Amino acid sequence: MSEEKKPLTEEQDAPQTAAKTVAEKPAETKPAPLTDDDEIVIKLEDFQEEEEYPEDEMNMLSSLYDRTMNTITEGTIVNGRILDITAKDVIVDIGFKSEGIVPKEEFKNPDEIKIGDEVEVFLESLEGKDGELLLSRRRADFLRVWERVVSKYENDEIVEGVINRRIKGGMVVNLMGIDAFLPGSQIDVKPIRDFDAFLGRTREFKIVKVNHARKNIVVSSRVLIEKEVAGKREEILSTLEKGQVRKGTVKNITDFGVFIDLGGVDGLLHITDLSWGRVNHPSELVKLDQELEVMILDYNEQKNRISLGLKQLQPHPWENVKEKYPIGQRIKGKVVSITDYGAFIELEKGIEGLIHISEMSWSQHVKHPSQLLSVGQEIDAVILNIEAEAKKISLGLKQLEPDPWEKVEERFPVGTTHRGTVRNLTQFGAFVELEEGVDGLVHISDLSWTKKVRHPSEIVKKGDEIDVVVLGINREERRIALGHKQVEDNPWETFEEKYAEGSETEGTVAKIIEKGVVVILPLGVEGFIPNQHLGLPKGQSAKDVYKEGDTIPAKVIEFDKENHRIVLSVSAYFKGKEKAEWEEYMSSHGVEKTTLEEVARTSSSADASEEKAAEADEEEKKTL
Repeated sequence: MSEEKKPLTEEQDAPQTAAKTVAEKPAETKPAPLTDDDEIVIKLEDFQEEEEYPEDEMNMLSSLYDRTMNTITEGTIVNGRILDITAKDVIVDIGFKSEGIVPKEEFKNPDEIKIGDEVEVFLESLEGKDGELLLSRRRADFLRVWERVVSKYENDEIVEGVINRRIKGGMVVNLMGIDAFLPGSQIDVKPIRDFDAFLGRTREFKIVKVNHARKNIVVSSRVLIEKEVAGKREEILSTLEKGQVRKGTVKNITDFGVFIDLGGVDGLLHITDLSWGRVNHPSELVKLDQELEVMILDYNEQKNRISLGLKQLQPHPWENVKEKYPIGQRIKGKVVSITDYGAFIELEKGIEGLIHISEMSWSQHVKHPSQLLSVGQEIDAVILNIEAEAKKISLGLKQLEPDPWEKVEERFPVGTTHRGTVRNLTQFGAFVELEEGVDGLVHISDLSWTKKVRHPSEIVKKGDEIDVVVLGINREERRIALGHKQVEDNPWETFEEKYAEGSETEGTVAKIIEKGVVVILPLGVEGFIPNQHLGLPKGQSAKDVYKEGDTIPAKVIEFDKENHRIVLSVSAYFKGKEKAEWEEYMSSHGVEKTTLEEVARTSSSADASEEKAAEADEEEKKTL
């Protein structure tokens, strides 16, 4: 198909004019050709400089060339005409000394272009490595779009784009054919949970940043949404009232509560206002994007804070609680929390009761509630007490079983003997279990008739089975007084005859203490010999002379039946005895010879009766 020829421009016509001028010059006469036998002779005058173009012709050619170069500049968009189309390339003439080649793939619709079409191309270089023009259709298209984008940015215009793909930190938007960056924080005013849901969407954007050097564009759809929401926000805030019920959408969930979008303004639904019941985390009750009806609890205009409530839309569970849970009623509940002092039981949402550790078992000595209960366990319990104003309910677990202290007096009358198990030892006595749930205390003074017991472990051990006598019962305070020594008859009636004051006896050293010596007398009862009655000279102590197991003769100088006390004296025993007998006794214990009179002079000058009583009282306090 023939193409209509277009008139050439002055620049395009320049080469043809120059060629015509050269062709019109008169032809020079050429010499006859030489033969092989001809001798070539060149004269000096034959050397002449080559004749140049005339000055006016040279100026014209130079002007045409300069004008052509001035209109074609590297790095700019130029117009050209398609001269030819091959399978892969398009040949374009831009009016330069040579044509340029543009890859066919750079044209958006390569099947629609044809020879003779005017096209815009970007001139990358006037001369490539092979001397050809380097042209680009793709860059020309990019720069035209870039100019439009910059224009819209400068005029603060809104543009449309398609979200193409995800990248680190955000999305890539196709903006009129070029890529723009949409940060994740600029997609919406709400937190984005599924970025892929935005792929392929066409949205309106505002260009917020243009980097000319790096040809980067940053867009935002959030600023447009915020502008739209701002109007709604003012409208909502102007109509907010306490007690108002509004619809909202769950925007975000935190450990302390839920943020609700009320349609342009956010409010906080605190975890304590989600439910009348116990809530460990808000996600137990709500989920993201869920629509809820909430009540406006408070609005702080200065801080723009809105407090919301959900539980306030439901009746308060503590209303008529006494009618719902009468005292003594058996109820079901779930263990929701365990502490050192008890377990909290949820009876219904918003109502919890406490089972104190002391109300868990009649029989077991519960050290921690976790021994019997675990969180989440469903249990039965009994209502013991209700304080509606303080929102407290006392529950009992052991009350599900009969109270073992009921009719305890009938099963364990005072004065009766029973066998029990030692469950615990303290400084003041031993606890003995008579039956499951019923313990009694054997005081340290009721463990032995004959010994001064300093700790119960001297007589009994934990786990021992022993016989005890019921001495007293206090059912209200759940106390039973027991006696172990009372199982046997009181031997002090016999002791009174055997160890009357003035009687002589022997004792075996059981213990040496600071104030004297404790001895065991023949009937197994303990006696005490104060230091001043040991008959030792000044400067010597009981530890210097005696050791455990030694036998000491002594005379009873005091017998106290009520307080179970026997006081003895060595010096009183030897008083009136032969001097040789005294000296032999002293010698057998390695004591230097001394007389009873010398011992008496070194002892206290106080009256003997007052002294022995005072020392005995003091020693009793020490040994208990």
